[in-house]
Amino acid sequence: MKELSSSFFARDTVTVAQELLGKIISVDGIQARIVETEAYGRDSASHAYTRTERSALMYDTHGHVYVYLIYGMYWCLNFTCDKNEAGAVLIRAVEPLTGIETMKKKRKTENIANLCSGPGKLCLALGIDKKYNGLKIGKEIKVFDDGFKVSKIATSSRIGIKDALDLQWRFFIEGNGYISKVKINK
Repeated sequence: MKELSSSFFARDTVTVAQELLGKIISVDGIQARIVETEAYGRDSASHAYTRTERSALMYDTHGHVYVYLIYGMYWCLNFTCDKNEAGAVLIRAVEPLTGIETMKKKRKTENIANLCSGPGKLCLALGIDKKYNGLKIGKEIKVFDDGFKVSKIATSSRIGIKDALDLQWRFFIEGNGYISKVKINK
């Protein structure tokens, strides 16, 4: 497996979101394949729409981990992108590969298809929280290319937002059983 370089994340956020599909995240010996992502730039649904202390990572870095809390209880894992513009890719779902028993314990479920089928679920299963925010990818969280070829990428509007619904910036491996099971914004 080849670890992704910082230059992989320096590119356009939408491109990175698509090309992260099939890559492997490794955290504390647990590995999972990325099967669903969302791209966020400076559009009205993004934290980077206005520069704030929280969104500064999206402006100032690429190839870093951006973790934030939603609904006051769920962490979300993002990777900052685009060295020329603000951007980040939300990792929406992963397919468990190794450390599955550990993930089941952390999530308190035996249903493997439900372990990491959403951004909050995958953060619980992988043990990702605020302590990872701002770290360079390749330290505690690594991303690898193992040569896996994605057969077909499907798109939709992003999930759980009310703005910029025209942007088809949610990407997922079509037919994969580990993607989030959510209604699509119309």
